Amino acid sequence: MTSRDGFSWTEQAGLRPGVPSIGVITPSTNVSSADALYDAVVVGAGYCGLTAARDAAVSGLNVLLLEARDRIGGRSWSSNIGGYPFEMGGTWVHWGQPHDALLASALGKFVNVDGAYGRKIMPQPHDTFHVPEARELDNLSAQDRIDAIALTLSPSERAVLEGFVLLCSGGTLTNMSFLEFLHWWAICGYTYQGCLDYLITYKFRGGQSSFAIKFFQEALSTKRLSYSFNSPIKSVSDNGDKVEVITRDGRKFQAARLICTVPLNVLNTVSFSPPLPEGKRLASNVGHVNQCVKVHAEISDKDMRSWSGITYPENQLIYAIGDGTTPAGNTHIVSFGAYQNHIQPEENLENTLNAVKSLAPGKMDIQRLR
Repeated sequence: MTSRDGFSWTEQAGLRPGVPSIGVITPSTNVSSADALYDAVVVGAGYCGLTAARDAAVSGLNVLLLEARDRIGGRSWSSNIGGYPFEMGGTWVHWGQPHDALLASALGKFVNVDGAYGRKIMPQPHDTFHVPEARELDNLSAQDRIDAIALTLSPSERAVLEGFVLLCSGGTLTNMSFLEFLHWWAICGYTYQGCLDYLITYKFRGGQSSFAIKFFQEALSTKRLSYSFNSPIKSVSDNGDKVEVITRDGRKFQAARLICTVPLNVLNTVSFSPPLPEGKRLASNVGHVNQCVKVHAEISDKDMRSWSGITYPENQLIYAIGDGTTPAGNTHIVSFGAYQNHIQPEENLENTLNAVKSLAPGKMDIQRLR
């Protein structure tokens, strides 16, 4: 099935909206009556929502899952073509690429706020403020930290450091939290190689959607899951005894409880009664810091299979790697951009093609983009 999300381009067919995905659910709903009172309504069918719906249904509750898109997975989903998964969002799940001495050196300077590369200030990665002094870093942006160590960085170190930080945040150097990066660093074992192991090595053979669909199927097998896709919600009202959810097309659903996994970027499009806490409302007005852009390219050069590169700051696509061989025998290149020097790939195709070709001039004989 083809999702409305995503775009594809070939020289022969041009730019087309929508890509195939095994995460598309058909039929789009199994709701037979709008009068049912559910034990729980789960809003959102990303991993959080799927996990909540699965766990609630397996526990014996009657659950309604509502999702605005035509598919499951949220920001982690794949487009599967000929058995090959193009990861359209979140990709890697854990555990290299060759050790890059330049970037490793720059990262060491970046995180070494305590003389121990973060080990003293954050000895327990899953307890960020276990050491009270860590709170002093909470107001620092990545830019603040780079400015503090600027005299110790060579121009090349600074370029690869900024490119890697932007890859991780998907935002800008000024809105990326230094403490959050240090948190990532600690979880990855306080080393650059650990970052590669955890963040960009292992992925699901069949793609993210092949994993996410298992959650949905397990919940559906209980016969206690109702669902409705293509159902963006307009409002949520909680009167204490029950919750009423109204979709944008006017349908009403009721349940004893509601689990909301609506992404921060669209949370402020939903009316809540009683209203959300002030902090959450303020955050929803700001939206996600991470505005990562992902462009997949199939190229004919097989020698690029093990290539990786950073093209910062001159290119809108900052970082790219060779990530496999497609069924057509092409090399799969996946490239990333951030909110800093933002690119919207489908809006200016010539600009996007130039950005991909600039990743490795003379090597990018593009056969297909996604």
